[in-house]
Formats: sequence, structure tokens, C-alpha cells
Amino acid sequence: MTAVTQPTPLPQPVTALSHDEARRIALRAQGLLGAPDRRAGVRGVLRHLGAVQLDTISVLARSHELVPYARLGAVGRTAVEAAYWSTAPSDAPAPRPHSFEYWSHAACILPIEEWPHFAFRRRARRAKGHRWHVMEDSERSCAAVLDRLKADGPLTTSELGGGRNGGEWWDWSETKIAVEWLLDTGEVVCTRRRAWKRVYDLAERAVPDALLHDDLDDSTCIRRLVAQAGAAMGVATRADLADYHRLKAEQVDAVIADSGLVPVEVEGWGKPAWADPAALAAPPRGRHRTTLLSPFDSLIWDRPRTERIFGFTHRLEAYVPRPRRIHGYFAMPLLAGGRLVGRVDPAREGTTLIARQVSMQDSKAVAPMAQALREAATWVGCDDVRVERCDDRRLATALRTELTRTSDQ
Repeated sequence: MTAVTQPTPLPQPVTALSHDEARRIALRAQGLLGAPDRRAGVRGVLRHLGAVQLDTISVLARSHELVPYARLGAVGRTAVEAAYWSTAPSDAPAPRPHSFEYWSHAACILPIEEWPHFAFRRRARRAKGHRWHVMEDSERSCAAVLDRLKADGPLTTSELGGGRNGGEWWDWSETKIAVEWLLDTGEVVCTRRRAWKRVYDLAERAVPDALLHDDLDDSTCIRRLVAQAGAAMGVATRADLADYHRLKAEQVDAVIADSGLVPVEVEGWGKPAWADPAALAAPPRGRHRTTLLSPFDSLIWDRPRTERIFGFTHRLEAYVPRPRRIHGYFAMPLLAGGRLVGRVDPAREGTTLIARQVSMQDSKAVAPMAQALREAATWVGCDDVRVERCDDRRLATALRTELTRTSDQ
């Protein structure tokens, strides 16, 4: 008779949280409740969040710029880029990088200190042998890329010889396939972008010696990333923890007991949850940020979690055919009073910020929406705001009135 393996019983929750408490813990953990840490600045935001997602879409600004803006306010856009990507005069040695780009939740900017903790993913890529493309002669192609980088220093794909064969965007050249493979496996690293192009360098040259190793085993790496995700979210289910750095559920299960996170029960969640002990040490208090959020902001990038915490269903419609869009190309949720109370699809036309499509929960969202639009407009160098469409005529009139009132102040 075959013995049946019994599942490991879940530990008893150390405390019970109301739905509202969990929401406020999540906001504080994400840096959107309480006084912003302006001294730590953009780099502090990156270290705290653990990952800032990159995306090609630029409406008001690119997503990695919008993330610190949402938390710190109108920090200069050039200052944001400088904080992420190290730069130096051409005659100076390369400075210690503050970040690197790699695959986390998606393509993300990550604190350079986390380089050793992604060794498990680099090993997995090497073991698989390829990603999306297969090279015709991997040994020759990779050697050619490494030789160029060694001889000429950091280079973009164009400088290495070009990224495409002349067809569609996915029709990569052999050189592009090789350098991306070397990025995946850790021989090459991207520690900055230039005009949105990755600048590739040898990892041995770009990553500080103390961090340049893959000595940590998979369990150690994953345990660190689960703990970091838990701290960045405050309170989370297993699925939330897995999604943050795109881990597998079984990977989370294997390390959760030793991650330092503690089991909690959250009203209405219906699933086991874990919290960062620091998040439970003191009740979340302070001023809520009023701001527009990038759809790729880590507060809301996990759509099921966003709906569970905020009762707010969000969908990126950039890749939805225009006639089928409901809220617009790049609808940005409005965060006000610790809740998601509306959204706007923004655009720029000269020095005018255009709210192409607006929706608001109710009249209480009008003043916060006007404030958020005005602040965003100023940040990107616009001096006027124009509302094109709103799904509620009465609220549209109120919003235009509020924008006119605030423009006169």
C-alpha cells in the first residue's frame, strides 16, 4: 500500500488584519503613505521597492520616471535618470553603478546589491540553453561580442553591429541574440541606457568585485527575493509574493518558513497571507499621496492584488484595438486618500496636457483629479490642462471648473 504524503500544515496566523489595515500597510510599504524620504531620493525608492519596471511607452514620461514621481513629487526628470544610471566624463573611470537591468517582474531596474540574488535565474537560463531565439553559431557569436566589449568598452546593439536583420522587430540579428543571451546568463550587464538603448558592458568590469559572483544557491537567492517582496508589499498572499519577482509558487513555498515573514489573516482575502514584521510593528499613519500612477507601478502591476486591495479593476489597453478601448491607450489610475478613485488617459500637445479620457468614482474625486493633473502638467513642462472626454457629464463640468479655479491661484 502506497503511503500518502500529507501536505505541510500552514502555521497559525500571528494576528488578524482588517481589509482597511491591509490596504494602508500596502500603501506605506510602497512609499505612498507617510512622509516621503526625500534625502534618499530616487535611489532610496529603488532600494525600497526592489524593482522598478521598464517599458517602452512614453506618454507623460516613461514608467520608470513615473514611479519615483508618484512617491517623491516633482523630482527633475534628468535627476531621475542620473539616479538610476551612473554617468561619468569620458576621461574618468567608470563609477560604481547604483543599479543594473535584468528580468524580475519584467525587464526592471534593480539595485546593484541584488546582483548575487539573481544567480538562480542566470543559472536557469544557462541550463535551458536559449531564450526566444537560437543562434546559428553560439560559440563564435558570443565570443565576437565579448571581444568587442573587451576592446572597445560599453556599447549599444547598434554599435555592436545592429539589432535586426531588416525585417520585423523580432527578427533579431545574430549579434543581438548573442548579446541578449550573454545578458541573460550574466557575462554581460546593462547598468545604463542611452537614448533608451541598452548599453552593454562586461559584467566583470561593471559589477563591483564584492558582488560579482554566483556563489549563492537557489534557495538563498529565492529566500532573499521573497523577503524583499514581502517588505515591499507589507502584506501579501503566496501568489502576490511569487508575482513580484516572477517566481514559481513552489519556489515561494520552499522558502517562506525561513523568509522572516510572518503568517497573518486578512479580512476578505480568503487565502493565507504573510506580512513583514516591520509592517506590523506600528500602525500606518501619515499623509496619503495624491498622484497619477503608471500602469506598471509596483503598487498596481499585479492586477488580481489591485482588485483585492482596492476593489479597482485595471487593464492596460495600449495593445487593445482603439475601437475596443474603454479607458484609453495608457490610462493612469488616480490615487487619492489611499484609494484608487479614477483614471485618466493623458497626452501632450505642445505645452498642454490633454486628458483624453477621464473617469472618476464620484464628485469627491474631482478635486484630487484636478490636483493630480495640474501637478503632472507642471512636472512635464506643460502650462495648461484640457479635458477632452469624461464618462460623466456632470463630473466633467465639475472637473473643468476646478481646473479653471486652480489655474487662477
